[in-house]
Amino acid sequence: MKEREYVPTYVGTVTKYVFIDSPNTTPQTLLIRAYEISDGLMIKETCFGLQVTGAPEKVKQLIKELRTVDPAHIFVKDRGFPPGDPRRCRANLGGARPGYYGHEFESGLFRYISHGLEELERNTAPAVTRLGKKRLDEGKLPLNRLLEIIKNEEA
Repeated sequence: MKEREYVPTYVGTVTKYVFIDSPNTTPQTLLIRAYEISDGLMIKETCFGLQVTGAPEKVKQLIKELRTVDPAHIFVKDRGFPPGDPRRCRANLGGARPGYYGHEFESGLFRYISHGLEELERNTAPAVTRLGKKRLDEGKLPLNRLLEIIKNEEA
């Protein structure tokens, strides 16, 4: 039996997942904003946010604009296969699409990343002072100071 040749449906396009994990913005709010500013892109609402397919530059511009809605809570990931691709579509395979469980795991980490991004925005995170390797003795307690502390504790 000869296998059918695969012919791509959306040649020259990219598909991105836009995940939203926010206390202030819902996937539906993001979807409405995407429809308002999209220019010939295919947009689908999902349980975790959006799936956007189209010309690479248009998708990039849309995502850039969507991120302004809630910058610390919107995450983007490439999708390897276009929507409806028979090699990966759950309608053809049955059950959850391969990769869905990966999304589920990753989305559990978003709140931690969001917190870090918000802290960076508040400038409360420690600043990186220099790049490169640390000296072996950098940041260590000098031996004479350690001995002094020990003597004081024993007294």
